[in-house]
Amino acid sequence: MTRHGPHHIHAGMRPALFMLRNLGTTCIASVTDMAVGYPQALVRRVGHPVMWIGGLVGMLDRRLNTPDATPAKRRANGLVASVLIVSVPTATAMLVDHAIRRVLPRWLALPLTAVLASSLVAQRSLHDHVEAVAIQARDSLPAARRAVSHIVGRDPEQLDMAGVLRAATETLAENFSDGIVAPLLWMAAGGLPGAVFYKSVNTADSMIGHRTPRHEAFGCAAARLDDLVNLPASRLSALWIILAALSMKGMGARDALRILRRDARRHRSPNAGWPEAAMAGALGIRLSGPRAYNGVSVAEPWVGDGPATLRPADLCRALALYRRACLIQTLAGVTATALLARASRRRRSNACL
Repeated sequence: MTRHGPHHIHAGMRPALFMLRNLGTTCIASVTDMAVGYPQALVRRVGHPVMWIGGLVGMLDRRLNTPDATPAKRRANGLVASVLIVSVPTATAMLVDHAIRRVLPRWLALPLTAVLASSLVAQRSLHDHVEAVAIQARDSLPAARRAVSHIVGRDPEQLDMAGVLRAATETLAENFSDGIVAPLLWMAAGGLPGAVFYKSVNTADSMIGHRTPRHEAFGCAAARLDDLVNLPASRLSALWIILAALSMKGMGARDALRILRRDARRHRSPNAGWPEAAMAGALGIRLSGPRAYNGVSVAEPWVGDGPATLRPADLCRALALYRRACLIQTLAGVTATALLARASRRRRSNACL
């Protein structure tokens, strides 16, 4: 049997160790966010990473998206802005990640990096905001409208109670993909810098990726990039929802798969339709449909074939499905980490023979 020197072993093990570190970071970050979220005291004192990225987006929007620029100039400036929005935070995260690993021992560097990365995941925050809508919906329509106004872009004053509950359920499904699955997936691929890269893209899209007179040209690059980087997570989020439905009494896993195959591509978004269709099918309800943004009515197709007149109990069922999907995703990450760690140990053992 051929004997390998230590440098050869180190080089051969490097990709596996890199992936193992990223998966470990992802698992710890997921559990940390699930348990404690991002403390409001920190928001008040230092802000939130998304707020910092948002400050960069706003500054570039003001400086590069000038009213006198032609559409072509705005599109070119938007491309420059998108590159800066992504590269500056990602490069900063790479420097922070490198400094932590250089200064601290491995047993301390990994959990510290994971705790920092947990700020880029929104499991607990999303749950709490949607749960607030369910609670207020039992009280009054005005209270439910106020609660849902914090998480949706449409005009809440135009929504009846069923509309409020549908809006909250759609937000839960869509943000499960781009607020939880996507940052964790990019974290698994690239550690803390990978998660920051994704969050930069997503924040840019949420701020400037709109089809409005001001941002249609300037935000084009940000919107297209967001569609691309969210594509794998949207499919994976639908899978987690279907598996969650399969493991829960009273949920329709088969209907989730049927509605997913029929309605996901009919949605206005190339990605949001996947988790939304899976959730609509699992719960046996209808989502999406006509809505109003800034007083303008938009005729959107329905997703699902159940009743559209949701009750607070339906939103509570959606939250239960969401919690189970988050748990399944975390268990999948822990399992993948354990399997990779075992394979790495075997490989190191064989290389030493």
